[in-house]
Amino acid sequence: MAPRLQLEKAAWRWVETVKPEEISWEHIELAYRINLPACKRGACRRNCKGNPNCLVGIGEQAWLGEIDENAFHNIDDPNSERRDKNTFVGLTNLGATCYVNTFLQVWFHNLELRRSLYQCHNSRAQEHNSESDYEPQSICEHLQYLFALLQNSNRKYIDPSGLVKALGLDTGQQQDAQEFSKLFLSLLEDTLSKQKNPNLQNVIQRQFCGQFSYVTVCNQCGRSSALPSRFYELELNIQGHKNLTECVTEFLKEEKLDGDNRYFCESCQSKQNATRRIRLHSLPPTLNLQLMRFVFDRQTGHKKKLNTFISFPEQLDMGPFLEGKSDQRCVYELSAVLIHRGISAYSGHYIAHVKDARTSDWYKFNDEEIEKMEGKKLQLGIEEDIAETVKSQTRKPKCGKGYHCSRNAYMLVYKVQEEESSDPSRASVEVPAFLQRLVDQDNHKFEEWCCEMADMRKQSVDKGKAKHEEVKELYELLPAKDGEPYEFISLDWLKKWLDDATATKEIDNSLFLCSHGKLHPDNVGESKRVSLQAAKLLYERYGGGPRLDSSSLCRECVGQRCRVLRLKNQLNEDYKEVSNLVKRTPSGEGYWVGKASLRSWRQLALEQLEEDEHKTKHSNGETNGQGPHSNSSKEFSSELSEGNEEEMKTFNEDIVCSHGGLSIMDTERKLVSTEVWTKLRAYFAKAPEFTQSQEPCQQCLTLEQEEKDNEAVSKMMALDQKNQLLNLFHEKNRPTLTKWPQGTDVLYVVPLFFVDEWRKFIRRPTKSSPVSNVGNSLLLCPHGGFMFTYDSLVNGDAQHIALLWPSEWEVISRLFIVDHSISIHLSQQTTPTGPTTQYTTQPDLCWECREGFLFQQQRDLREYTQATIYIRKVIEDKRMIKEAAPELNASSSEAEEDKEEQPKVDGEKDPDFGQRHRPKPPSSQVSSRHRSKPPLWAYQRNISEAGCPPEDPSEAFTPTPLITKC
Repeated sequence: MAPRLQLEKAAWRWVETVKPEEISWEHIELAYRINLPACKRGACRRNCKGNPNCLVGIGEQAWLGEIDENAFHNIDDPNSERRDKNTFVGLTNLGATCYVNTFLQVWFHNLELRRSLYQCHNSRAQEHNSESDYEPQSICEHLQYLFALLQNSNRKYIDPSGLVKALGLDTGQQQDAQEFSKLFLSLLEDTLSKQKNPNLQNVIQRQFCGQFSYVTVCNQCGRSSALPSRFYELELNIQGHKNLTECVTEFLKEEKLDGDNRYFCESCQSKQNATRRIRLHSLPPTLNLQLMRFVFDRQTGHKKKLNTFISFPEQLDMGPFLEGKSDQRCVYELSAVLIHRGISAYSGHYIAHVKDARTSDWYKFNDEEIEKMEGKKLQLGIEEDIAETVKSQTRKPKCGKGYHCSRNAYMLVYKVQEEESSDPSRASVEVPAFLQRLVDQDNHKFEEWCCEMADMRKQSVDKGKAKHEEVKELYELLPAKDGEPYEFISLDWLKKWLDDATATKEIDNSLFLCSHGKLHPDNVGESKRVSLQAAKLLYERYGGGPRLDSSSLCRECVGQRCRVLRLKNQLNEDYKEVSNLVKRTPSGEGYWVGKASLRSWRQLALEQLEEDEHKTKHSNGETNGQGPHSNSSKEFSSELSEGNEEEMKTFNEDIVCSHGGLSIMDTERKLVSTEVWTKLRAYFAKAPEFTQSQEPCQQCLTLEQEEKDNEAVSKMMALDQKNQLLNLFHEKNRPTLTKWPQGTDVLYVVPLFFVDEWRKFIRRPTKSSPVSNVGNSLLLCPHGGFMFTYDSLVNGDAQHIALLWPSEWEVISRLFIVDHSISIHLSQQTTPTGPTTQYTTQPDLCWECREGFLFQQQRDLREYTQATIYIRKVIEDKRMIKEAAPELNASSSEAEEDKEEQPKVDGEKDPDFGQRHRPKPPSSQVSSRHRSKPPLWAYQRNISEAGCPPEDPSEAFTPTPLITKC
């Protein structure tokens, strides 16, 4: 048993021997657990909710140990975002912009490009007022400001969102890094070409642009033609190659042009076999080599990454690959390596290894994080270990001295080797004054932010220290000593007071009050007993209430609980005794008890005791069944209950009539002895009591007799009407209009509705109401004329009427109230062509209303206000059905199941409804059915929602799945 339940049971163990009227103050203190020993620190791991004296594990641990200033605030140290001395500045990753950050770092370390950008004219920055924030607009302005911040900012990393937004990039979608490099250099070249300074107009060409030509030689005549071209980077195929030299060699190798790919020779004036190759003429100071790691896979239709190891040197001699211009410098030094982490071309992470042009140290740029490599050598081992995710990867080959090997490098940047110069200005770039002023402004804002954060941290720490001293002082005063005054305070409030390092709300004990305005015994576990001195200090500082001292222990609630618990303990014995006593015949005066109540009295008693146990709680307190004692009560209830046959709310309510008296249903009650009733009365003090001499309710007896008399009259009436109209009831010998009966020249008309209701009454006279009148006005128009002709009745309108013989009409006129008489007459007339038969109605037909009725019918056939539309797809080639057979069969079977489940409607009586052999419908078909009410003068129409399912699977509509690309 849980400790809380053990304490609960121990607190009320005394009720077994103490009656409610014998309760003393000692018993009250036991119920409120006043004298339970307090738990000691270390012995109680978590707070004992059932013990009001346990003040351990409520959050005091954080305040009694060593003071940790970091626990008093959640503000990071602003100096952690300060740039360390002699380090570079990082760039924030905006979501999927790591590929942009790597290129920006590479271009920033290109001193010639940075120096040229600083020289660009920027009137906006030069005339900027320091009182407002500087907002660049053009790409050149953004790069100027960004590079100046990367060079002299005090921040550890800066936000490039201004440039990214100006470029129109989606920060949540990773773009093709190699394509971005090409487009951005082209954009930058176009921007710089508009500068007035001629030295700036061709910066991109001077720094990154080289020249080559496509040379084609005709095999027939030997004619050679060259097509000159410029390049900003060389795209090298790496598939099937192991080192960079092989990749460059393949790029420059000779290609044969034959077959469909033959070359049109100007000399031969015809297509001839030829050879073509690329001839390098000049190389730029910065040589960008794109390793084509991301290639198109024809089988999947997507790009894939080649995880091939490629070896590349720190020094690259391009002399063997150049043709002409022997005086050109051809030895290059590796200055940057761009890495892609990941095995997929559509995901992963980009970082850059860049060599510092001033110190020749290597740095790894990973967005905000920048790491300096040990020594002065490039180290790629860590990056290659991260990519070891595919089992089929080949082992890393051994690299010789001066070489590096990578399966993740996708771009190599080489810079031409320059002669050592004594000019220090070539290895350094100064930020112009107008840009440095903007950087200083941003640094000033950063320093202000650091000071503000430091002040906030200090204020939080000061408040925390003050709270620490307060809590430490008050916690030592909390325990209440035996024999000294005490008060109860909410456990939840104490926990929040110890948990919250700042302000605490006022104390609220209102949820713990009983209906007498005192502390409810059930809520002792949710409160704690503290010393009077500690309570005074807490209320002085935080306020609240109501205050609950020793006078708040409720004697009434304890007495009520004592009575309930004693009855619960006695319930099992009383149930057995009552079960034995009710089997005996009572001697002397007895009491009436409902049989249903008697079957379920034990369950009702438990529910009543539960209600009595919790009814003393305050309206704002816990609801019935949620107190700490309710769990055990529910267990006890479920253990004793045997299945309640009828849901009872109050004991004996099943023999109380609607007038509050004893029910006349003597079969539903049982007579019990006075001894049984006394025991039941102890549990149900408010139950209705009926002695053996109690008379049943006189009003119920009177109503019962009247009901019996009415039923007898109805039976006699039904029997009499049935005998007089026997053929009408059995639908025998009925007249028809299609074959006029002989022996009469008149038939009478009544609504079919009247005949149906009359038959219901005849069949069940005690359950149905008798029919008193014939409503023939339903068949007449407002002018009193008949709405149907003889021909219309023969052709279908007769389904709403019933025809009567004259003798039957005479009986009906006598038995029922008839508002109008309607009849059809047969008359024979002699004409020059011979005798003819005419049929007339009485009253006569109203042609005006009849024409309006027919017009409305025709209009309804043309116009729809509600209809079900079926669209069927026609498949001309039946062979296509076989390919989609599973889907079509499934949809067809589902349609049939749906059809079976739908209720039948009036439209199914239509001979065309459900017709299986119909002409094949067009590509789209509207199917609808009309269902009309009985044809009254105020005609209304409805469109039936029933429809015809497709009879052929080929006519069913099968949706085409959409193929989406993520």
